[in-house]
Amino acid sequence: MIAILMFVVILTLLMVGIPVAFVFGAVSIVFAFFIPEIGFDIFATLPFRIYGIMSNTTLIAVPLFIAMGLVLEKSLMAEKLLVAMSSAFRTIRGGLAVSVVLVGAMLAASTGVVSASVVMMSVIALPLMLRAGYDKSLSSGTIAASGTLGQIIPPSIILIILGDVMSVSVGELFMGAVLPGLLLVLLYIIYIFVVSYLKPEVAPVAKDVKEVSFREILAAVTPPLLLMLTVLGTIFAGVASPTESAAFGVVGALLLALFNKTRSFEMLKYATLESVKLSGMIFMILIGATAFSLVFNELGGSDLILEFFSQEIGDVWFFIAFAMLVIFILGFFIDFIEISFIVVPILVPVMHAFGIDPVWFGVLIALNLQASFLTPPFGLSLFFLKGAAGDSVTTMQIYKGIVPFIVLQFLALILVMLFPNLVFAFL
Repeated sequence: MIAILMFVVILTLLMVGIPVAFVFGAVSIVFAFFIPEIGFDIFATLPFRIYGIMSNTTLIAVPLFIAMGLVLEKSLMAEKLLVAMSSAFRTIRGGLAVSVVLVGAMLAASTGVVSASVVMMSVIALPLMLRAGYDKSLSSGTIAASGTLGQIIPPSIILIILGDVMSVSVGELFMGAVLPGLLLVLLYIIYIFVVSYLKPEVAPVAKDVKEVSFREILAAVTPPLLLMLTVLGTIFAGVASPTESAAFGVVGALLLALFNKTRSFEMLKYATLESVKLSGMIFMILIGATAFSLVFNELGGSDLILEFFSQEIGDVWFFIAFAMLVIFILGFFIDFIEISFIVVPILVPVMHAFGIDPVWFGVLIALNLQASFLTPPFGLSLFFLKGAAGDSVTTMQIYKGIVPFIVLQFLALILVMLFPNLVFAFL
């Protein structure tokens, strides 16, 4: 029971808004101090675990993929892609929104950095959609949902973290997430076409979109596609590890920036500093989570949960449904990194006890965690969108627009649960 109390205290402090790494570390120290049978000796192995984290070759892919995304953010790739896709779909009702979804998918497969994708499309696509007469809720919902595709479409930071936490091959998680990610893109596009057909006024034909030649469309689409196919193709073919492919991706992003004449010292400084900040935050949380797991497991928390699900409940589908529900609800209040380091390690022993395939379960978790970026009141994508859009859309319009896309994510999650071959197709 003390282990459950510790878990509840941590969740409460996180919801209050105290920084994650400090919550993990402080709560672990307090519980170790006040419970005599544990004591501070429990932390004797912590330095060795921290060294293991810092020398983990899989986790090195995290700062590299972040750096790749930040370089591409400044390379004008998104602007060229959006202009090209908007021109290609300009004669179709709802075509502008569809082009945003496709650009979001390509940015996801190229960058994997949600903040960059959402902000770029908010700045570029939102004014274009509003000038074309698109409904503000549909516009903001489409941009937020499309910009968040980087959480499930490889190379995804979530999948890298889950690979380490669940001790699963990141390459297999990447391969397993391809079809679920494309399924989500397809559901978004179908929804936009259906809404455009039923309510023509919310997504009219964009008459003032600049016409672009096929050659210009090809020139805009080819470089990011080549980068995406090279980075992911080397992983899928087994030629390179995710970390090696991430390093190649950084080089490719720099070459793309050079090709677009956007590479500069300021751009390199921005990408480097932001990569260090984001990576430092993730690793600090991971170190704090390691301290938490030491105390939590010593208190018997993992054994208690394993016994509850495997003996008291004993039903694999109840466990999966309960796990997905808990992750979804927590996503309203805390972000994916915190959930990955608090909740997922607790679920892993139960997963093994039931014989659940870890790749399939990992993709389910990633799909679920993606929703945490979109669920109010603390969905990060909603904050990014509102910050970039300013007064052009209200917070309530954003909330209204995002609800159908959250429902579509739930639908995708259910389909992947019912049809596991969507994950195993490329494995």
